[in-house]
Amino acid sequence: MEKKLLPLTPLASLHVETHQIPAHELIPNTSVQQKPLIIYRAVFPAPTPSASQIEGHIAAVGVCEPMWRYPMYPDDHFHTTAHELVVIHRGRARLNFGGEGCAGAVVTEAKAGDAVLIPAGVSHRLVEDLEGNFEMVGSYPVGSEHWDMCYGKPGEEEHVANIKHLDWVANDPLYGDGGPAAKV
Repeated sequence: MEKKLLPLTPLASLHVETHQIPAHELIPNTSVQQKPLIIYRAVFPAPTPSASQIEGHIAAVGVCEPMWRYPMYPDDHFHTTAHELVVIHRGRARLNFGGEGCAGAVVTEAKAGDAVLIPAGVSHRLVEDLEGNFEMVGSYPVGSEHWDMCYGKPGEEEHVANIKHLDWVANDPLYGDGGPAAKV
């Protein structure tokens, strides 16, 4: 992977959504650290770069480390050991952030070029792959513990308690200094 910064949508014209999602049953969502779910719309302008190019950009910024390419799991799940950055490099899908049945869940369509910074504790799942080829690049903060998988089940409370000790990202994982995540 070549570490190389790519052109991004200028911050002044970037459409960013931030969401606080209440706890739902045993899913903490944003209730522990109060860090918002951040959705970056068309952060990578068309034509969307390849997965390898996106990984190179994330590595060049140096806040997160690319770890995988995959769609999103179809089951509600969350992580307690790391925040997660996903960048859609192919396709279009409907995603749920917050958990099935959560009154404050964010159900949204994401497409190639979009990115989402998912705070630890926020449940997420694939609701529907709208084109049959949805795939993302998944990344975690440099130096963070390997991500875990929690599902909002009894017995996960000790893992959830660890979220309060996680550091937020030092800079925005796509823009570096001055990006949306650096301002929360």
